[in-house]
Amino acid sequence: MKIDARSADRFAAKPYPDIRAVLVYGPDDGLVKERADTLTASVVEDPRDPFRVAELSVGDLKDDPARLIDEVAAMAFGGGRRVVRLRSSEDSLAPLFASFLADPPGGDTLVVLEAGDLPPRSKLRGLFEKEKSSAALPCYRDEEGTLESLIRETFAQAGYRATPEAIAFLRDHLGTNRLMTRQELEKLMLYKGPVEDGHSSIDMDDVLACVGDSAHLTLDDLSFAVGDGDLAQVERSLTKAFAEGLHAVPLLRAVSGHFIRLQTARGHLDQGQSSDQAVAKLRPPVFFKTKDRFKRQLGRWGAVALGTAINRLLDAEMDCKRTGAPSEMITSRALFELTARAPKSKGGRG
Repeated sequence: MKIDARSADRFAAKPYPDIRAVLVYGPDDGLVKERADTLTASVVEDPRDPFRVAELSVGDLKDDPARLIDEVAAMAFGGGRRVVRLRSSEDSLAPLFASFLADPPGGDTLVVLEAGDLPPRSKLRGLFEKEKSSAALPCYRDEEGTLESLIRETFAQAGYRATPEAIAFLRDHLGTNRLMTRQELEKLMLYKGPVEDGHSSIDMDDVLACVGDSAHLTLDDLSFAVGDGDLAQVERSLTKAFAEGLHAVPLLRAVSGHFIRLQTARGHLDQGQSSDQAVAKLRPPVFFKTKDRFKRQLGRWGAVALGTAINRLLDAEMDCKRTGAPSEMITSRALFELTARAPKSKGGRG
């Protein structure tokens, strides 16, 4: 059974009773773990109970395929449903699970598999999407809309209120990994203090004091560093972005988006408008903390240089998709090249 991404959280909290196995997969490993934990909690009160939760590895099943059936058929000491969890699942398990789903043992044990970003042609993903007694649960990276909803819901559930400015900053700086996002929000609420002590309102000062440092090396900061010609900052930002699991193509698109905004503002500037007027026309508006930096780059980068930069980023994205070369290497090379060529003085109209 194929579960729509919009229904994934609801399904994880209450899986259908006839489902025997769920494959939780996707590029956001933090969200994969969160939904696998939610599935486990829907069956077992204490996920640390060794009598009701069994942990298996791919190696366990390769060495002893029968162990899957043994664990699923086992009865819990003291009664209750059981969960069998399998991490780092891969396509090599498809034949084993095809046999399991075709003739599952009796009982009501739920099998939860965690996997990375399986492509549509994945044998394991295809199997779980096709069989009626299984489900494939996608975990895509949070986009702007879902990320803002997550921030609001997390604060609301804990009794906190945040100003629109604070929410906008968090949305733009927390990144796309669900686990890291929750950790940053929890850290912010811990910093703010208990709601019962009257600390329920979160504003920009709180966000900058608590989340600012950890959110500093984000896609926005990478984009600005490229525009500034700051090689050291670009290297730090790339290292952090890749460590957070950001993929090359979204990374390149974020930098492209920054340069397209510069190009748009440059067009207004070349039509005789002031830099303040040109920047004010951009939507969404430039964040007030980076507005002066944006205007400085606008003064340095000319129309031709911006066009060349955008084309270089587009070429890098295409190379990531078609050459077979490591995408991180392609991305790093393109960004270092652009950074090294960043204008150091006013760009004029060229």
